[in-house]
Amino acid sequence: MEKVGKKAKIASINLSKISINKKNSVLKQFNQYLKLNEKAILNANKKDLLNAQSKKIRDSAIDRLKLSSKKILQIRNSISKIIKFKDPVGIILSSWKRPNGIIIKKRSIPIGVIGVIYESRPNVTSDVSALCFKSGNVVILRGGSQAFYSNKILFKFFKKALKKKNCDENCVQLIEYKDKDHVDYLLSNMKKYIDLIIPRGGKRLVKKVLKKSTVSIVGHYEGLCHVYVDKDANLNKAIKIVKNSKMRNVSICGAAETLLIDKACLKTHCKPILDELIKLRCKIIGDKTIKKFVYNKIKIATQKDWETEYLSSTISVKSVNGVTEAIEHINKYGTSHTDSIITENSKTARKFLYNVNSSIAIQNASTQFADGGEFGFGAEVGISTNKLHPRGPIGLNQLTTYKYILEGKGQIRK
Repeated sequence: MEKVGKKAKIASINLSKISINKKNSVLKQFNQYLKLNEKAILNANKKDLLNAQSKKIRDSAIDRLKLSSKKILQIRNSISKIIKFKDPVGIILSSWKRPNGIIIKKRSIPIGVIGVIYESRPNVTSDVSALCFKSGNVVILRGGSQAFYSNKILFKFFKKALKKKNCDENCVQLIEYKDKDHVDYLLSNMKKYIDLIIPRGGKRLVKKVLKKSTVSIVGHYEGLCHVYVDKDANLNKAIKIVKNSKMRNVSICGAAETLLIDKACLKTHCKPILDELIKLRCKIIGDKTIKKFVYNKIKIATQKDWETEYLSSTISVKSVNGVTEAIEHINKYGTSHTDSIITENSKTARKFLYNVNSSIAIQNASTQFADGGEFGFGAEVGISTNKLHPRGPIGLNQLTTYKYILEGKGQIRK
């Protein structure tokens, strides 16, 4: 691990000397390798799938792990988008002149060396490698053991692309050891090499990183997302948005876990919305008021349900007395991830959007748009619910920081 850290620091110096055209040529080469070696990638992924199935891993985890021709094309499309973006490094973000004649410039720079610890999504290996490399950051990857062979082969082709274009191969490194001691060492003993840790995975992983890391962290602890149906919501729009927010993909952090419905529209909106969810075999857990609108037997919600990220076909439903109570509930139980309001009332929408503590606040659209690709970032390293920078989806520009440059002509301070 010490060797990994030292190599990363040297690579960081070397990467700072690489032009944007050369960076893009590496990404193009990587993209080409993915296209030419699709069969080999899918075969490696099959090994991971067979291992996961033998260990009886849950279906949602298998779904995240599985690659296909379509998913590889999506990965390649993400890289193509990243190639088209302008260089985020070296931009003068702002500048001004002081009365004493000194010119102050705020210039974007890479963060440095980033450690990314993630679980079973192999696409993270390519997304993170591409984003970090283009933004001038060296990355140390530690993927989950479930995706061991998939991560290894994707990393191999990125490294091959670096070598082909005469770049330092250690700009991207993968920790291939499965034992957890290496992760512990990465978190606890590599502060002199690593500038930032980004955990991307479930609650247990993030909790461990928060507990053990001596390096700064960005990421999200949980994705407890809400949809609030206001009294001025269009019913058809509400049905469509709630269904998509919950059921499009139940295992992602942007999936809705709690539905809040204004008491003023329960008679018109509650049953039609819940009926559509039930048709899709979604389990409803509701408060006593909500129970009156569901013919099936449902479990009465407890405080624990308002605090639960299900990541399955289950949703907790609560009746609230208007937008103020909805905001209070979200700020009490939410995780500052993504929350949506459905309403045609612009004044109510503004109150919601400006007062929920979410890193992503949405009006009249699905919570599942909480994704760097959907934001137009090409891909994301993850989503941050931190109050400090970066916040929300972490794309190319969010992987930079800045420095101040002062230009004087002999001025001295009195």
